[in-house]
Amino acid sequence: MTPEHSPAPSAGNLTDRRTAPGARPGGVRRAGIDDAAETAWLAALTFPLACPPGTPPSDMATHIAHKLTPGHFREWATSAEHALLVHDDGTRLLGYALLVLGRPEGAAEAEAVLAATGREAPYVELSKIYVHPDVLGGGVAGALMRSAVDAAAQLGPGLPFWLGTNARNERAQAFYGKSGFEVVGRRTKRVGDLDHDDLVLLRAQA
Repeated sequence: MTPEHSPAPSAGNLTDRRTAPGARPGGVRRAGIDDAAETAWLAALTFPLACPPGTPPSDMATHIAHKLTPGHFREWATSAEHALLVHDDGTRLLGYALLVLGRPEGAAEAEAVLAATGREAPYVELSKIYVHPDVLGGGVAGALMRSAVDAAAQLGPGLPFWLGTNARNERAQAFYGKSGFEVVGRRTKRVGDLDHDDLVLLRAQA
């Protein structure tokens, strides 16, 4: 994923297909429950792209089957502790991002953000941001990120905004760096039956 320089709508102006069915398509919007199946399909397609080389396909399949189901996306689309964003070109979804308000699941990332900010949880996590491989480098990732930053400010005003990414995914790290994130720690992330080394990144407050 690479950042782009075209303007994106802010989270405050994101259209919601549940409440604005006649809205003009195109760009980033809040996802509705009707998007769950397609977003889950997109997640299954894109998740393996972020895994480090050598990750067993069975581990990726296990993660997708247990963590990225349509049921999960339906819950995230309606939860007050989540913001699920999709980039919709009017005919299909080209990418999605998921933000989570709360305490990090692991102690390592919680300690890293606390040490960097001096602030106890809750925090806002950019849990997922993925783009269809057909449109990598075409502006979708950058638009999603800009809207995710705005959505984070709405989900948890003034709270630290952090993410975790695989330590071997240099392309993702470069994208996050250009988006204002800095490495503040490390964690271990389990995918299937394997533990992966992740970096913990924090975005500086604007």
